[in-house]
Amino acid sequence: MDKQLPLLCYFEGGVVPLNEAKVGILTHALSYGTACFEGIRGYYNEKHGQLYLFRAREHYERLHESSRVLIMNLKFSPDELVEMTCDLLRRSGIYEDAYSRPSMYKASEVIGVRLHDLKDELYITVQPFGNYIDIDRPLNVGVSSWKRIDDNAMPARAKITGAYVNSAFAKSEALLNGYDEAIMLDNSGHVSEGSAENLFMLRNGVMHTPSVTENILEGITRLTIMTLLREELGIPVVERTIDRTELYVCDELLLCGTGAQIAPVGSVDHRPVGNGGVGEVARRLQSIYFDVVRGNVPKYMHWCTPVHTEVRRPAKAEHAVAVASK
Repeated sequence: MDKQLPLLCYFEGGVVPLNEAKVGILTHALSYGTACFEGIRGYYNEKHGQLYLFRAREHYERLHESSRVLIMNLKFSPDELVEMTCDLLRRSGIYEDAYSRPSMYKASEVIGVRLHDLKDELYITVQPFGNYIDIDRPLNVGVSSWKRIDDNAMPARAKITGAYVNSAFAKSEALLNGYDEAIMLDNSGHVSEGSAENLFMLRNGVMHTPSVTENILEGITRLTIMTLLREELGIPVVERTIDRTELYVCDELLLCGTGAQIAPVGSVDHRPVGNGGVGEVARRLQSIYFDVVRGNVPKYMHWCTPVHTEVRRPAKAEHAVAVASK
């Protein structure tokens, strides 16, 4: 593009430059983690000259569910929220892979732990965004000493900001111990998920994944992969309880999520998975997945929302705000 465009966001009822959106230090969500959020990826297709939001409506349906858990009133419908996000991307001039972070948060500046009788606000940010983790090589992961949050303590199926401290403990433990990522167990000792990813395990030609009762986030990428495995690769998928040591003897293992996309695992607790490389199923799944999210597969175009009303192929925009890593 021939000029700088500021990244815009929706904040407190209007559209403003991202660097002007501020909250006070007494904001309830900052003090107590009383907010929920989504992460929505946009994929740019150079051939189409178009940016596609992937499964945006499903993400906003989940934001409504998380808001309900936190006793919040999200007044916009999922379809309205999708259009608001597309508008921000258009007005920010983003013609490259992107990421949107919408959040509902308790905006009252008060002291006191509760969920009711507080002001709810919405923000939506957009920014250029690349890979969250390296997905071109197998990850080395370790089972964390930190257990996954339990639904009766902190609802795992809601994307609550305060709950991600649980993930942060596990991720930092993994990185400081020389791993790329963590695998978290539930309180019964069964496999739940990664620090911020769902998990799939291939054994004897069947793909297994923890059920929604194992305190997992009910991932949208997880549902996408289940569909692609069954319909495109002809691989059966079973949702069931998985024991830790099954990870040591499985044929393939992968993590998935909006941020992580599809990340193959090469070892667990210093034990190789398969031959220690990127497995055949993971490689095929990655190829299909990236064709789908970039709008190259007509069968799944209903998952892809085109952003720009005018398609074009400009050089990447130089934005006024630096891109955060997450």
